[in-house]
Amino acid sequence: MTDHLPAILKDVAIDFPWELVERFAQFPRWKPEDVNASCDMMVERLKKHGVPVTVHEPELHLSIPYEASVAAEGKTYRAKPPAYSKSMPQGLEGELVYVPASYAKSVGTLMQKNQVAELSKPERIRGKIVISEGFAFPHKIHEFEQSGAIGVIAVNPGVDIHWGICTSIWGTPDLDDLPRKPAIPVVAVNNPDGKTLIALAERGGRAMLRSRLDEGWFRQKLPVVEIPGKARPEEFVLLHGHYDSWDVGIGDNATGNATLLEVARVLWKHRDKMANRGVRIAWWPGHSTGRYAGSTWFADAFAIDIDENCVAQINCDSPGCRWATVFKDVSWMKEAEGIAQAVIKEVTGLDSHGERPHRAGDYAFNNIGVSSLFMLSSTMPDALREQKGYYAVGGCGGNIAWHTENDTIDIADRDIMLRDIKVYLAAAYRIAEAEVLPFDWRAIAAEFEQTIARYQAAAGDRFDLAPAAAAASELKQALDRLHAGIAAKRVPAAAANRVVKRLARILVPINHTRGARFRHDPAVPVPPLPGIAVCADLGQYPGARLGFALTQAMRGRNRLVAALREARRLVEEAGA
Repeated sequence: MTDHLPAILKDVAIDFPWELVERFAQFPRWKPEDVNASCDMMVERLKKHGVPVTVHEPELHLSIPYEASVAAEGKTYRAKPPAYSKSMPQGLEGELVYVPASYAKSVGTLMQKNQVAELSKPERIRGKIVISEGFAFPHKIHEFEQSGAIGVIAVNPGVDIHWGICTSIWGTPDLDDLPRKPAIPVVAVNNPDGKTLIALAERGGRAMLRSRLDEGWFRQKLPVVEIPGKARPEEFVLLHGHYDSWDVGIGDNATGNATLLEVARVLWKHRDKMANRGVRIAWWPGHSTGRYAGSTWFADAFAIDIDENCVAQINCDSPGCRWATVFKDVSWMKEAEGIAQAVIKEVTGLDSHGERPHRAGDYAFNNIGVSSLFMLSSTMPDALREQKGYYAVGGCGGNIAWHTENDTIDIADRDIMLRDIKVYLAAAYRIAEAEVLPFDWRAIAAEFEQTIARYQAAAGDRFDLAPAAAAASELKQALDRLHAGIAAKRVPAAAANRVVKRLARILVPINHTRGARFRHDPAVPVPPLPGIAVCADLGQYPGARLGFALTQAMRGRNRLVAALREARRLVEEAGA
């Protein structure tokens, strides 16, 4: 069989996508009307190249931040309100209380709760405005609110203030989600002003918070390009990224929007070479102001199609940024590590390092159970970041212009963007054209064994994970036989693909979600095998609370063992 990818990659060019980057550099894209207008710009460009596009127009629940300030001791400090914080234009006055925290050292720890002082004494902050270092991420905001804080000031790490969103609700809320919607005002300030306000808090000072946001239902445009395959036209790789941004958002995510445009153009031109599966390319609204509302709507509206036919999802966020010369801390699920590293090596010649996907980005398909790779892709080397004195951020190739008005065209790099376009195109094409889906479930079974062993060591004799360890070992052995059978052609490709795709529906949810399928877990960190993760902390539960923790561990073990056994039976039925 002819390998068409080298010829397809030769057709990738930079001028067409770069023209969109230049246009978006003049066009802020977080207000709903501007988001829709920018969709029209992309659709116009696709149609100019003959690429058919379907534009959905869902009603999304969004929170649009406009302005904020902090006033204290006769001075007013500039601030930004994170989306979904409570709008407080009339102002909220209160006593300040300082809760110390540390700043994240890497993107891998960026979203973890970062309070240094545990909130074991909620009376210390009840009825007060908390000030604490870090970004206004949902986990810490929720904890402060639950402890009785009436407002929060997040002190960002540098001289700039970063936009963000402080709700843990993933996408448009349903009735069960609504109780988690923040009910207090939250603002972010820069580091110099934050230090001044922290000093004031330590003197028992007071401050006035003001913020203005617009929350409600907004019709947003969601464009999708479908490039069908021939042999399996119903199956597809979902390649996607958000097109709303904070301000002009060049590195996050105009470069990603342009990348998807060029992939769509090239693959549509070469659609006759899509011999196997198809590629579906989507641009999401509501990422910044709705906690992934666009991708979540798509996951809900097309859930059954995704369940039956989506073989992988590839997220495209912040490619093509300046100084992003390495592929480090790239998101991929363990079963996708092999194909992700192979594609990066094939296109760039570079080795790559990956990490477990964060509960972030537009990974809105975990609860359905879709194997996933990428989110952030290339980034600057650690040594360069340290040399520049940059702190950890969640995009823009490591540039601290992320989520600020400084994320301008200077953040993009034409040559790096051209390289990254080829990486995303190659990943989608290789998976779509694979005779057998290139996901190695032996890797995830081995990871399960390691995770269970780690949790067992932490639990000691408090809880027994032996049934889970045995089930993981049995699955690993069955998978060894399956992959040997595939390599020896004893297992037909059609049977192997059914098993590989179905394994994702079983194993992705138990490794990346706590909730039920077709729902959406909160936007807070999810540890490996979250159902039994409590075993790592059993020593922290005194007295009667240990019994509650053990009950949780038992229920999680039951879910895990049942899933592992279901997966093993599925593999054995393939006849390897």
